[in-house]
Amino acid sequence: MDEDLASVDSGELERRVAELRDEMRPFEDGLASLRGRRDVILTELRRRRRLGERMSRADLKASMREGKYPTIAELIAGSESGSLEDFSYNLKTGGEVRLGFPGARTQSLAFTDGVQVAQASDLARAAELYAAGWEPGSPGRPGVRVHFPGTRQERLVSGDEVYARPGDRGSR
Repeated sequence: MDEDLASVDSGELERRVAELRDEMRPFEDGLASLRGRRDVILTELRRRRRLGERMSRADLKASMREGKYPTIAELIAGSESGSLEDFSYNLKTGGEVRLGFPGARTQSLAFTDGVQVAQASDLARAAELYAAGWEPGSPGRPGVRVHFPGTRQERLVSGDEVYARPGDRGSR
C-alpha cells in the first residue's frame, strides 16, 4: 500500500475500510472459535491442577494427624543442630508458611523469657534457648510468627499448629 492516502476522497477511504473489515471477518470468526476451544482446555487444566492441590493438601493433613511430621515445638525440643531452611512448614490446615517476618531472607524463630526477646536463625540456637526455659514468642504474646510465602500476611500461631516436614533446601 504505497498510495498517498491524503489525496483519496473520504467516501473512498470508508469504502476501503468496510471492504477490509469484510475480508477480515472470516479470520476473526475463526480466531474467536480457536480462542474458545483453547479456553475450554485451559479451564480443564486449571480444574485438574486444583484437584491435585486439594488431594495433596488432604494427604498432607492426614500425614500430620497420623504424627508423621513433628510440630515446630517437637522439632525444637528434639533438635540439637540443623537449619530452619531444611524444612517446609505447614499450618495444621495444610497451608504452607514460612517462619519469621515477611520479606526476611531467612527464616527465624523469636523466643522470650518473659522479659527479653531473642531470635534463633537455626535449630541449634532454638534448642539452646528452649533448653534454657525460653518459649517461642515475645513477652505477653506466646507463639510462632509465620507468614504465607509471597505475601505480607503474617500470623502468630501456637507451636503445636505448625508442622515441619523435610523440605527441598534451596528451592525457596
